[in-house]
Amino acid sequence: KGLLSILRKLKSAPDQEVRLLLLGLDNAGKTTLLKQLASEDISHITPTQGFNIKSVQSQGFKLNVWDIGGQRKIRPYWRNYFENTDILIYVIDSADRKRFEETGQELAELLEEEKLSCVPVLIFANKQDLLTAAPASEIAEGLNLHTIRDRVWQIQSCSALTGEGIQDGMNWVCKNVIAKKK
Repeated sequence: KGLLSILRKLKSAPDQEVRLLLLGLDNAGKTTLLKQLASEDISHITPTQGFNIKSVQSQGFKLNVWDIGGQRKIRPYWRNYFENTDILIYVIDSADRKRFEETGQELAELLEEEKLSCVPVLIFANKQDLLTAAPASEIAEGLNLHTIRDRVWQIQSCSALTGEGIQDGMNWVCKNVIAKKK
């Protein structure tokens, strides 16, 4: 489970570095997701002040995941990390309906960034373990995802806490990294 099985799938692409950019508003669950991917303890997570990078090396393949803090004051710095991004992973707190508009605006701005043009985007509709979580389909509609035409995208329900749905999302990432590298 986790990153290693993903990396095994990518064995067909040796010596490749893949740069995944993990973005989303503060408290969306980015760091929990990252730790879950790396099979690390998720019991004590504090807000990310700068960024976390996890690199996992396996079979000549290096997956670099950049988890950048999502507090409003940090967001202007996101653009410093856009260069050479292979896949954008955008995390949304599905239970925080009050911030859907804000998260939608941030995502729309990211999709307009020149350095991220045509970069495949995976949207994790996180915190699906909460009763108040909006389903992925409702979020997709609210964010007008169906209007995205310049790239492949996917919205995936998940719970970073339980790990549910993360593997499905990462399988999609792998397929699209391989497609993009060809």
